[in-house]
Amino acid sequence: MGELVEAIIVGVLQGLTEFLPVSSSGHLELAPWLFGFDSSRLVGTLAFDVFLHLGTLVALLVYFARDWVRLARAWFASIGQRRIGDDPDRRLAWLLFAATIPAAIIGLAFEDAIEATFHGDSNPVRLAIAAALFVGGAALLLADRLGRGDRSLGGITLPVALVVGFSQALALMPGISRSGATITAGLAMGLNRETAARFSFLLATPITLGAGLWGSRHLFGESLTASEWTAMAVGFLASMLAGMLAIGFLLAWLRRRSVLVFSLYRFAFAAAVVTLVLSGR
Repeated sequence: MGELVEAIIVGVLQGLTEFLPVSSSGHLELAPWLFGFDSSRLVGTLAFDVFLHLGTLVALLVYFARDWVRLARAWFASIGQRRIGDDPDRRLAWLLFAATIPAAIIGLAFEDAIEATFHGDSNPVRLAIAAALFVGGAALLLADRLGRGDRSLGGITLPVALVVGFSQALALMPGISRSGATITAGLAMGLNRETAARFSFLLATPITLGAGLWGSRHLFGESLTASEWTAMAVGFLASMLAGMLAIGFLLAWLRRRSVLVFSLYRFAFAAAVVTLVLSGR
């Protein structure tokens, strides 16, 4: 399989699974094993992963551009006037700011330990990802069934925002899913499905930006060939376009339907991984 084809496949996989509640990290960790990618190539390296995440960041910024322009203006206005008042945009902007802090702190503190424990080309890691896929799918389904579902964006309080913010840290483990964890937490705290997804996506923007900037430090000193830069650009574009499609699809889906299909997919994928491991794949 050519490097450009691999870049497209992994880019699309990243864009779709970053926003659908099925775990992008789990899929990316398992993709080389499932598809038989050449481990000596660019795909799967840290530099390539950084570009994929930058692609999903651009997808968020483009899709929610109007929201972020409005929220940014409201946030700076609240600082200038030293008051939030009854402005819903100012309130939402500060809730997003507060909800970002827990995951940022936990991520910086435990990223290396989790990287060493739950990443690698081994069957124990694959089984751990399968377990996380199953547990995350079950939690998502239970939250959807048991949550009140009567809160909109205007009904989000600081405790709700902090719970959703803390849940982002769970996604450091491959298989849990950042969007899955935050949507699950939102549903459990009484948000309706579309609001849970929208708040999850808005919350993803600052944490993805921070992770991208932090990860970019590894790019300094990288020596890449022209073909590798081309593969990085292709992966970036594939991730961005697939991400925008996934965002629009999930918001439209959750306006009328439940999360059942995503939980079932997680269960099936987990079962497939366990079966392949036990069969000696």
